[in-house]
Amino acid sequence: MTPSRLLIATTNPHKAEEIAAILPQLETVTLSEVFGDRIETCPEDGDTFEANARKKAVFYAERSGLPTLADDSGIEVDALDGKPGVHSARWHGETTPYPVKNAHLLDLLRDVPDERRAARFVCVAAYATPGGVVESARGTHEGRIAHEIRGIGGFGYDPVFFSVSEGATFAEIPAERKNQVSHRARAMQAIAARIRAASPPSTP
Repeated sequence: MTPSRLLIATTNPHKAEEIAAILPQLETVTLSEVFGDRIETCPEDGDTFEANARKKAVFYAERSGLPTLADDSGIEVDALDGKPGVHSARWHGETTPYPVKNAHLLDLLRDVPDERRAARFVCVAAYATPGGVVESARGTHEGRIAHEIRGIGGFGYDPVFFSVSEGATFAEIPAERKNQVSHRARAMQAIAARIRAASPPSTP
């Protein structure tokens, strides 16, 4: 049994749309639909993706009274010792546009050859109920940092993340395909199975 309504705990409209597309079997609602313009901000001060995802899921489940799905995600670049990692969204300032962040990332790796440009997208999805059930699942997608911004789709670091398996950046592949193979797709598909397992069976 799955929850009849699932709150997606993100203020990023691109991410909310992507999660809803990945999990079409679930009826999802957004923070703005539940809280209007009075959305409280959950501090994302954990030092791991899992800590932040679980904290957000519990925070909004308690305040909404709804089963809640949250995630924390980012990009890890081996040549930068895993940075920006858990700080991906806040790297060089939370309000800094992603084209600026992407240009800076490319500049840092300007002279780095392909064999040292390994990177991965990471997503941890967390599910919490008002009653205290908390589950989480992790998804990754391996690739490398491209040498230039490529593609017009996606969002965030998608235009500079080259997927080896797809042969293109995440901004170049169709959204439907990205929603099958991305780090977020893998985490969400795994958490959906855990949600079903965690939910009590329906009574006849």
